[in-house]
Amino acid sequence: MTHGLDGSAAPLWERDTELAGAAQAVEALCAPARSGSLLVFCGEAGIGKTALLAEVRRLVRDRCTVWSARGGEAVTSVPFNVVRQLLQPALLALGPEEAREYLGDWYDIAGPALGIAEPTGRQADPRGVCDGLVEAVGRLARRHWPLVLLIDDAHWADQETLRWLAAFAERLDDLPVLLVVAHRPDEAHGESAVLLDRVGAAARPRSTLRALTPDATAGLTRASVGEHADAPFCREVWAVTGGNPYETVELLAKVQDAGLAPVESSAAELRDLNRSARGRGLVARLETMGTDVTRFAWAAAILGTRISIPLAATLAGMKPEDARRCAEQLCTARILATGVQAAESRYAEGEMEFVHPLIGSAIYQSIPGGVRTAMHGQAAWAVTQSGRGAAAASRHLLEVHPDDDAELVEQLREAAREHLAVGAPDAARRCLERALREPPLPGTHAGVLYELGCATLLNSPATTVRHLREALSIPGLEGENRVDAVCRLSQALVHNGELEEAVRTVDAEADQLPPGPARLRLQAVHYMWEGIHAGEEDSPARSRSLATLAGPLTGRDNSERALLILRAFDAMTRGENAEEVVELCDRALVNGQLAPGLGWTDTEWGFELLVMLGSAYAFADRLDRAESLFNDALRSYESAGWSGGHLALAHAFVGHVHRRRGRLAESEAFLREALRLADRVGSGLPMHWDAACMLIDTLLARGHVEQAQEIASLYRIEPPYPSTIVLPDLHSVRGRLLVAADRTKEGIGELEAAERAAATRGRHNIVMAPWAGDLARALAGEDPVRAGALAVDARVQAERFGTDTAIGEALRTAAALETGQRSVTLYAQAVAYLEASPSAFEHAQARVEYGIAARSRTELTRGLTLARSCGADGLAQRAREVLETGRGLR
Repeated sequence: MTHGLDGSAAPLWERDTELAGAAQAVEALCAPARSGSLLVFCGEAGIGKTALLAEVRRLVRDRCTVWSARGGEAVTSVPFNVVRQLLQPALLALGPEEAREYLGDWYDIAGPALGIAEPTGRQADPRGVCDGLVEAVGRLARRHWPLVLLIDDAHWADQETLRWLAAFAERLDDLPVLLVVAHRPDEAHGESAVLLDRVGAAARPRSTLRALTPDATAGLTRASVGEHADAPFCREVWAVTGGNPYETVELLAKVQDAGLAPVESSAAELRDLNRSARGRGLVARLETMGTDVTRFAWAAAILGTRISIPLAATLAGMKPEDARRCAEQLCTARILATGVQAAESRYAEGEMEFVHPLIGSAIYQSIPGGVRTAMHGQAAWAVTQSGRGAAAASRHLLEVHPDDDAELVEQLREAAREHLAVGAPDAARRCLERALREPPLPGTHAGVLYELGCATLLNSPATTVRHLREALSIPGLEGENRVDAVCRLSQALVHNGELEEAVRTVDAEADQLPPGPARLRLQAVHYMWEGIHAGEEDSPARSRSLATLAGPLTGRDNSERALLILRAFDAMTRGENAEEVVELCDRALVNGQLAPGLGWTDTEWGFELLVMLGSAYAFADRLDRAESLFNDALRSYESAGWSGGHLALAHAFVGHVHRRRGRLAESEAFLREALRLADRVGSGLPMHWDAACMLIDTLLARGHVEQAQEIASLYRIEPPYPSTIVLPDLHSVRGRLLVAADRTKEGIGELEAAERAAATRGRHNIVMAPWAGDLARALAGEDPVRAGALAVDARVQAERFGTDTAIGEALRTAAALETGQRSVTLYAQAVAYLEASPSAFEHAQARVEYGIAARSRTELTRGLTLARSCGADGLAQRAREVLETGRGLR
């Protein structure tokens, strides 16, 4: 459409609206403000999408940098294929060192996916890789602005590219980039269709192209074959092609090749000519060109895109000179085009592509099944021999018929490992599922199932459960791999909402093992899952059992260290002596650091264990160690490119440490970011409860009650509650919110529910679950006797735990229930303890309340200063109002 049959430029017919939108987008891109935008062209095959992309390229010639890529029907299973086409040339032009310097921390995350860096060796987080790609393109855009990205046949793009494309489309307002995407809406299915819909929703505009009208077809016909083409002939061209621009251009080319006069008497021959340009007619025409040419065309169809003549010659089993001759014939017949001939010069010199995807599809489908399978096998061998690795060959391996080939199974397993290393778990899953169909030898079958279960853990816990259960039910999985499979199975069961089954699974395997590290690991996992269970029964008995098991341990290996952490967390929740809690935590470290294999990104132990360690430190007033630990989590996840749930939780717990330290504004920022990241992963997840509960607690501390209510409503922080424990205590935080929102009766009910839960589970840490103080204050007016009993019990529990924060808070509660000098004395004691604690907000609260009770302008002023430094707006306002009134102050 953009080129006449003689190669000269030809106009686009009936595309004025689309061209005007493209011209407007180009002008906005090149204007001083450099506004980015997204254009999407949809329509059936041959409707003119590629022609519009070529016209955009013409519009920006000599004004913008243009990068382009195209999806391919034969390469949809190749991860990052399209985004690599798009970016690799520019990145390779930078050179390795310059690319590393330019991409910074994102180099090790996005570089392997783009094929410009070696994988780090650990499994990459797909979401982190996607974020890395978005950042990489953003940085390149600022280097090469104004930048135009053209993506054709996006319905055949790999899903990894489509995830990047959907995410990148949301960033365009901030970048000097024009992104133009063309696809067939009816040929994308499943997640690909969903992702393309996301892209389309961001487009300005999204254009659905229609077939040409009879008048436009007549104009195109006369522009191609001559003004003397009569009306009946032009009408028949339209009737035969349905107004499809590609079919029209091809038919008119055949008319010229055949020397057919464009008059009514020739119209009857048009249908036969049209059939020769597509489907079986195209195949029949190809066969007339000779066996060698046909076989070369088959080889090209097997390769799909970026067709190199040497590789195609290898597949076709012919000499290089014969291959070049065949390629020339196919170019002359407008079946193949070289990189120079192609409308968009995406490919390197010597590489080829089909003139239109419809041609490649027709030829691929025409290859006899057995021959096609054999050629895929040859292609896999050739790609592997070229040194490009198992992952590059995997798309061909997937097409080979199962044949009990042990070597093929190993190639697919290796390909899966390479895919996981670059952040493509879906591609890894396809390889391992194909390996199972081979099938593997009995000795390796369980290993393949185990690897498949690991590959699906992040995005499909139910699938992981199925594969790992099967792997454990057959011979072949022994030693550490078997124990690891059981642990991962239990983790998947927990993520799937089957916590009790997870515990039973771990216990059954532990019963089969002799005493030693493997059994200890399973016992640790057992206690870990029970420890996060909110509705656990017989909690005191469990605590005694855990204390007995962990008591003699010294932390000589990670299984022992894990049990020490679990014991420390349990002791902290029960409000046992804080010094003993900290001593247990310290014994779980090696020279004050996490032991090798027990880090945040290590897979042997889940992040839940380290969250317990950090929480035990935090609620035992060792906020310095908790902050160091959670900041390490943040750095580790960001460095590894883990930007999903792990990073969300890291932000949440860093935010909570800020809350405990009294840095309320910083806490709010981290917790809002945690929820933003969690929202990207899903909805209603355990991480949402933790982060939302922490944010509500922080907003209440700031005095922002309405905002806290909004978060509670948005994330449905109300019964029914999750089966896992939420930090800080969910009942306590929601009860405090209800009281602050003047729903005192409901708040008392929620705080009483916290009281019952604490009694059932034996969890009496009044800092982690501060229900007692809030309930005592709420009941002070209507039931002062019960309020006083609660305050006394809180004081007992605080003295037992022994931290300055706990004792200070208990004293503050007791002071609030007293009057006169007794109240002042208790407030003074509370201030003394809280001043020595790391809890700056609680200190500010006590200082303001002490100033009011003692009628001390000095103490109130100090409290106001502390409240302001904490970002406690409500507390500061209260202090200011008392100071401004000044009644009775000394």
